[in-house]
Amino acid sequence: MAAEPLKTLFHPFEAEALPLPQKGERVLFLGAEPGFRLPEGFEAALHLVQGFRPHFRVLERAGHTVTPRPEGDAFDAGLVLVGRHRGQNETRIVEAIERVAPGGLIVVAGGKEDGIDSLRKRIDELVPLEGHLPKHHGIAFWLRRPVDLAAAEKLRTANPVALIEGRFRTAPGMFSFDRIDAGSKLLVDNLPKDLRGNIADFCAGWGYVAAEVAARSPGLTGLDLYEADFDALEAAKGNIGQTGFEPGFFWIDLLSEPVERRYDAIVMNPPFHRSRAAEPEIGAGMIQAAGKALKPGGRLFMVANRQLPYEPVLKAVFSSHAEIARDGMFKVFVARR
Repeated sequence: MAAEPLKTLFHPFEAEALPLPQKGERVLFLGAEPGFRLPEGFEAALHLVQGFRPHFRVLERAGHTVTPRPEGDAFDAGLVLVGRHRGQNETRIVEAIERVAPGGLIVVAGGKEDGIDSLRKRIDELVPLEGHLPKHHGIAFWLRRPVDLAAAEKLRTANPVALIEGRFRTAPGMFSFDRIDAGSKLLVDNLPKDLRGNIADFCAGWGYVAAEVAARSPGLTGLDLYEADFDALEAAKGNIGQTGFEPGFFWIDLLSEPVERRYDAIVMNPPFHRSRAAEPEIGAGMIQAAGKALKPGGRLFMVANRQLPYEPVLKAVFSSHAEIARDGMFKVFVARR
């Protein structure tokens, strides 16, 4: 979680560089993450936007008003928390400009390692900034929402929806948004041709693996996609292609929310980090979730980075497992419940 950037975002209010939003005002908070603390006297109603399911659930449990995508307009002010993806950051600023009332304050903040200083300079070329303030290894900068939306349109034009191989629509911020992930392709290339029955794609992203499974497996009777990134799952709905049935789409945190359905096979390219450091326990948790969601005798097909030690977890959860493919970066497993 973005503990330091969250502090940076609210620092201009605490330092009295900006007036505190008052009761009766509405503030849109894009990219909101758990762990923020409002400065004393910050009394405006916050409307949080967070599409990553684990963060969404924490914020919701804390009593905040939170939606996976922006809703509403004419907000009195906007807050934007910057992350690692340049295009996603600029898209959030577009949303703030379009949804805050003309003249309303927009505050943007992030860590230096996430490119906040270069973002500040790019935005300043489009909309003159009122000020900026460094703190907590990051920078906060602010501007007023211009009357016209020319700046927003320029930012939107600079970050178009991507079209991969002429068929898959994605957007910045999604995993491997600008290309087909090499690990996912290795998984697809090593799936059996006789997949049948009810299949699930765990950590489905924008739908590449599921779309290939649907196209290559005429024996399917059902296909469900599970994904924690709301925008990626929405993209997958358009990327899955034609099937002889209605696919299921589940916005879910597989590490903490149960899977109610049971499957003949599960395909999976699990994430292995939430920050910059590898966190193999995420993939281990996904393997355990897959084991619970498979029917007796059901099979898991998964790809992982070669250095990640998932073999002991597979041994503990499944009756058998084997490595069926490997290249310089990835390995593919099959495991049977």
